[in-house]
Amino acid sequence: MTPTNRRMHAGAPAKAFGIVRTLALALGLLALFALPALAQSGEAAADLELTVLSAIVLGLVEGLTEYLPVSSTGHLLVANELMGLNVSEEAENLLDAYAIGIQAGAILAVFVVYRDRIKQMVDGLLGRSDEGRQILIALVVSFVPTAIIAVVLFEAFREYIFGPVPIAVAWIVGGVAILALTRIGFFDRAGAELGSITAKQAALIGVMQTAAVWPGTSRSLVTIIAGILVGMSLRAAVEYSFLLGLVTLSAATVFAGLKDGPELVSEFGFVTPLIGLVVAFVSAVLAVRWMVSWLNDRGFDVFGWYRIAAGIALLILVGAGTVNA
Repeated sequence: MTPTNRRMHAGAPAKAFGIVRTLALALGLLALFALPALAQSGEAAADLELTVLSAIVLGLVEGLTEYLPVSSTGHLLVANELMGLNVSEEAENLLDAYAIGIQAGAILAVFVVYRDRIKQMVDGLLGRSDEGRQILIALVVSFVPTAIIAVVLFEAFREYIFGPVPIAVAWIVGGVAILALTRIGFFDRAGAELGSITAKQAALIGVMQTAAVWPGTSRSLVTIIAGILVGMSLRAAVEYSFLLGLVTLSAATVFAGLKDGPELVSEFGFVTPLIGLVVAFVSAVLAVRWMVSWLNDRGFDVFGWYRIAAGIALLILVGAGTVNA
């Protein structure tokens, strides 16, 4: 019996409890918005100053949202606004580089959670595992179109899509899409396991991943949906999304380190970036393990409700002038 059928036979009390549980979890995730507000008092209003508290907050936001289908980029941009860190264009560029730098913590989280699969891919590279080699080739095939198309789109549309209102719109649209897909049983479709992924499927997932260049869209959400669309099971699509994130984020982190590393160290030193990285690692491990466990016998509803709630909350903050449009 599929997860959808099990829920349909659970009865009205179980459905009511499920709704309450989903809303409770959505409100819990929404509490991420409160973290930057709490840290705001410790920030300078005129100059960019990354305190230990703000480093912890940014690390938590990055780690908790990187692999969940809610968009880490969108959350980090909003967090920077709420903490008053976006004081200038130079500050925004430094914060972008800082965010990419602490992604290393989220990258390490995938190494920990999926170390057996990564070992299999290493064996594939060494000619000791056909399945590992096939998955490794698929990840490379998925990454190439993302690296080419996303860079072009990023430079062309950055000034139009990097802002609170576009993020809020993306959150709401994505939330509605999740709830609609859940309603028709999209996430419960039977599909192939990860070891059977083809180069064609990988290429299609890579092309679709470029949509995540829009902050608030969520790379994780797009790649999971893409994986199911090309015929993978939900479990396989989630795992592939995490592994593809490992490749994509690693490339972005290395590029940012080579390009902005000296300036980051000059501006922030070593302590706050290291704190952000460690906090991101711990919170990402917890988030990935929670998500995998949650999806085993529940569904995507919580992420849909959260995205809608977060989008509406952000629009209210913009309307109230708390966040600059």
